[in-house]
Amino acid sequence: MSKRKIARRWTAMVFMAVGITGLAGCAGSETEGKVEVELVSYKPEAVEAFEKIQDRFNETHQDIHLTIDSPNEAMTILKTRFIREDYPQIVGIGGDINYSNFLDADLFLDISDLEEVTSVKQSYQDMSKELEFVPREGVYCLPYAANAAGILYNKDLFEKQGWEVPETWNDFVSLCKEIEAEGMLPLYFGYKDTWTCLAPWNALAVGLSDSDTCNEVNLGNTTFSEEYREVADKMRELLSFGEPNPYAYSYNDACTAFARGESAMYPIGSYAIPQILSVNPDLNIGSFPFPANENEADNVLNSGIDLQFCVMKDCENKEAVYEVLRFLYEDETIQVYLDNQGGIACKEGDFDIPGELLDMKNYIEGDRMADFQDHHYPSEMSVDAMIQTFLLNESDNAADIFLAQFDSDWKRYNRDLIRKVQQYQKEREDGK
Repeated sequence: MSKRKIARRWTAMVFMAVGITGLAGCAGSETEGKVEVELVSYKPEAVEAFEKIQDRFNETHQDIHLTIDSPNEAMTILKTRFIREDYPQIVGIGGDINYSNFLDADLFLDISDLEEVTSVKQSYQDMSKELEFVPREGVYCLPYAANAAGILYNKDLFEKQGWEVPETWNDFVSLCKEIEAEGMLPLYFGYKDTWTCLAPWNALAVGLSDSDTCNEVNLGNTTFSEEYREVADKMRELLSFGEPNPYAYSYNDACTAFARGESAMYPIGSYAIPQILSVNPDLNIGSFPFPANENEADNVLNSGIDLQFCVMKDCENKEAVYEVLRFLYEDETIQVYLDNQGGIACKEGDFDIPGELLDMKNYIEGDRMADFQDHHYPSEMSVDAMIQTFLLNESDNAADIFLAQFDSDWKRYNRDLIRKVQQYQKEREDGK
């Protein structure tokens, strides 16, 4: 993979102070002779799976009682609890900028002495390290389940028409033109909800830019104008194959349209599949990695850590907490979660891959994956809205304007982080 630096161990991103200066520890209470362990997850949609896992644990452990809570607005609740120093022992969060901020605030325990961390797929180990603002010794999360984003497609329609899944950008463009020639719509976007603009953007970016792009920008080694030019050009090229005025249609509209056969493909992540099937349960959905390059070997699957477990720093009853993590990482327990939520196991092993993701199997098993680049973007920068504005701009220099703004806004919202990263790099060089 000629443009890949996936194995690099860190990418410095966005420095955001969260107003937390101390950690009081997270001693588990003892109820009726049992150590109480609390896990707070940010995924309310997984309540059913977590209830089953919780019950299985408590049925098989006499000395530990596990409580798993998955409240609505979990991240807001967690931030409030952190400020009040009311810590659960374990948190289940995504591999994104929130994790970066919490880790930078020194909230999490180094769990490198937990044997299970060695069984995490290398791609997801790399992703978690790249989320560190500056490199840290140790391991601070246990990646659990991941999602994947590329292009969903109507498998029955493809079979009927004799269309093959494309493996290169030229093949993809040719396929879109062939679908148009048959009087059908190749793609549906639904860009009224600005966040949907990030779906094809991320899927293209992992194949066309390095996984440490944001870090290289912070170090002053490159610019987004240079790194994202091809991503921007191909995002605009996609527009000609989608619905007229995609900014008039929402995510729900797009899911419904694809479910009803109004387009042959939909550039979105696997997270949209339940929504689509709720409209048309009989739709035979497949998903393939975005063929962003002219050479298939350079393509990379856009996959990110959807759920990972972190232990609060200075946690007492560490052994009880570790026993919970060991149980969570048993193959059978992971499969319980995947059967309910779908997705990809972050652990090495022979886990079922959802039928809709079988076209991605070679990428998953071959560890050809890289994280969503927007996991490193500060929310204040509103990159999704920037992309939408760029796509709406029909002038000849729209890409120049967009990329210049990307560079200037990045410096504006990341000046403290940039200073921190460059200072770290200088200290390393001076120490040689």
